[in-house]
Amino acid sequence: MGRRVSLLGLCFWVCTFVCGAVSADSHSSRGENTVQVNVSVGKSAIAEIDEDFVCATLDWWPPEKCDYGVCSWHSASLLNLDLSNKILLNAVKAFSPLKIRLGGTLQDKVLYNTSDLKEPCTSFVKDSSIMFGFTQGCLPMARWDQLNAFFEESGAKIIFGLNALNGRTIPSQGPAVGAWDSTNAESFIRYTVNKNYKIFGWELGNELSGNGVGTRVAAGQYASDTISLTNLVLDIYKDVEPKPLILAPGGFVDSLWYKEFLDKTPKSLDVITHHIYNLGSGADQHLVEKILDPTVLDGELATFRNLQSIIKSSASATSVVAWVGEAGGAYNSGRDHVSNTFLYSFWYLDQLGMASTFDTKTYCRQAFIGGNYGLLDATSFVPNPDYYR
Repeated sequence: MGRRVSLLGLCFWVCTFVCGAVSADSHSSRGENTVQVNVSVGKSAIAEIDEDFVCATLDWWPPEKCDYGVCSWHSASLLNLDLSNKILLNAVKAFSPLKIRLGGTLQDKVLYNTSDLKEPCTSFVKDSSIMFGFTQGCLPMARWDQLNAFFEESGAKIIFGLNALNGRTIPSQGPAVGAWDSTNAESFIRYTVNKNYKIFGWELGNELSGNGVGTRVAAGQYASDTISLTNLVLDIYKDVEPKPLILAPGGFVDSLWYKEFLDKTPKSLDVITHHIYNLGSGADQHLVEKILDPTVLDGELATFRNLQSIIKSSASATSVVAWVGEAGGAYNSGRDHVSNTFLYSFWYLDQLGMASTFDTKTYCRQAFIGGNYGLLDATSFVPNPDYYR
């Protein structure tokens, strides 16, 4: 069941009776004009959202992730977050349930330490000379077990972002070459199902649509890879109900790319996801003014309207729905004393309202914890103001 987003429809019927002369039964001896107004108030739904509309993300960024000289991620990574912290647990449980999307920039550099992995399971290492500024990383299965124990206790609904660059060649210019190598992902999904871990959805890739961030994948190839993921999930989950959702591409909306991708994934995609960082850089000296400027905030209307139109005109129109898969307002971790204060609520609440009116079913805030835009403080775990929105 979803929640209906409604506007009050006000209809007025006005009848005017003019008393031009004084009569014996008049209410006034001065012969005033009398206006009778009948008001009918009704409501009609303009959109519908999921019951658990609010979602948040957990990211892979290690403590060495720094922006503009500020290192704000501390130990908020999926690999080192203190899962025993009671504030963290209670903060997730309070939403009952909270959708949590696991992913971010480094997800396309993550390998999974399952039995098929033929190389060492190493941690991310900072290296500014390579794409995304970090080397390849790895998720140990012991850590995956710990995370799932936490998710089960907290009641969270988990969306896992898979590495979509595995197996591709990444040239210095142009799109990544080759098809997605799903071998490691398949082994990871099978491990997850064999452990009876509940995954609400599997998402393929992060910010590889259109021009991409770091690199990109052509829409046709991405569609083919998404179909491969769908077939893989259907096979692995053949005896499991309910089936997890298939989500993609988790990128920035490029009209031509998104339309081609949707047209080529009929019946293979449940959710089309997009990201929003409409305030620009966290280092922008005019960030505060942008947050308080309705013209800047309304600039994102075109994106929502455009995506809604693409979905309605696509071959997947009857089945696919839109989510905001990641939105942090100001990219590169936000800014301390701005994106973690009450002021940021002007942006956040505006976004939640705007997204809902365009049939966006779920909105995932970057991040639940980590950076300067986390709903929880990355060191104390104490909720920031936007947590209560």
